[in-house]
Amino acid sequence: MELYSRGSQYVSFTLFTLGGSLMLAGGSAGGHRHLHGLLLALPAVVLLLCQGGLAIALNKQALDHYLGLRGAPGRRLTLGLVAVSVALLSYVVVLQAVRVLSLVMVSETVMFSLALLTGPLSLLMPIRRTVWVCALAVAVVSVAVGVSGSGVRASAAALFMGTVGCGSFGFSSRGCGWILSVMRELERARDLQGQLAVAEERLRFGRDLHDVLGRNLSVIALKSELAVQLARRERPEAVEQMIEVQRIARESQGEVRDVVRGYRTADLHTELAGALSVLRAAGVDCQVHGDDASALPAEAQSVLAWVVREGTTNVLRHGDAGHCAIRLRACPDGAAVLTMENDGVEDRPPGKGNGLDGLRERLTVVDGTLAAERRAGGTFRLTAEVPPVAEPGAERAHGEFATGRAG
Repeated sequence: MELYSRGSQYVSFTLFTLGGSLMLAGGSAGGHRHLHGLLLALPAVVLLLCQGGLAIALNKQALDHYLGLRGAPGRRLTLGLVAVSVALLSYVVVLQAVRVLSLVMVSETVMFSLALLTGPLSLLMPIRRTVWVCALAVAVVSVAVGVSGSGVRASAAALFMGTVGCGSFGFSSRGCGWILSVMRELERARDLQGQLAVAEERLRFGRDLHDVLGRNLSVIALKSELAVQLARRERPEAVEQMIEVQRIARESQGEVRDVVRGYRTADLHTELAGALSVLRAAGVDCQVHGDDASALPAEAQSVLAWVVREGTTNVLRHGDAGHCAIRLRACPDGAAVLTMENDGVEDRPPGKGNGLDGLRERLTVVDGTLAAERRAGGTFRLTAEVPPVAEPGAERAHGEFATGRAG
């Protein structure tokens, strides 16, 4: 698109320059088609060729400046184009006054010259200023042509043709620059979108890795510590604990691979059962109450499963809990509320860890919310809410999940 836009501009400038030059070289008024008339028109041809070359060079730099690819063009080039344009228009008015050029040739030359001048200037100046400058230039040239001896008719022709030249090239050049700037902005937005996608994937990977390894590493550390104590007492149960550590480590390897592939989804029932097992093994009195979550959408179950996993990790890591209660309430319309409440929390503000931030991001996907609060008596409550999801025919199955106390 940029190649087409720039190429079309250069072709237009070249055609205007060569067409105007051929017209001046081959046309004169009142039978002046002889050597004397040609010699008088030759300076105008040279000036028009110079103006075209300067206009192409300045338009290229002005377009680059408009697109933010370079600084403003040099003053010499800009002043040179303006000076050549003034000299050409002044000389054409003189030729028209001495009847070397016809009215048609004068008006067309005015159009060519003002068009070549307006194109680059429209990229260098604001739109309103460009309009005022072009209007002033067309008015001055039209008055000069009329005063030179051809009267109102010549002045009106120059006014019309000058307006056409300024309008066409000014709109074309400025419109071309605007289109290219929009396309470049879209390209930058596409690159930024790709960078944001990469950053989002990095956040997802870090969040999933934290959630996957957090609880498993806590369990490994807990069972390893238990195995060390049993080994010091020369108890045979130490071997069983280390076998369990080995199994959890292998499962963690598989989960990490799934995280890398991006296909891992957490199962709510599995996480609830795992939370019971892990917390009981750590000596925490854990109870799970509430409804069966099978009626919930799969996405909602997966998000709540991550909440259970992260909440269990926090119970094991942050504090010395003696009791933990997990409650799940699933409504017929697909809404659900999951709460995890435990005691023995440390004296620290809740909700400052990366794990809770990751849970909030997961719940945002299903328009859910997460609340973490430290309550009186040294207890901590984590509440996750999932809004209703319309699922026709969905029925809720009630039932107590599993309750128990640490033995």
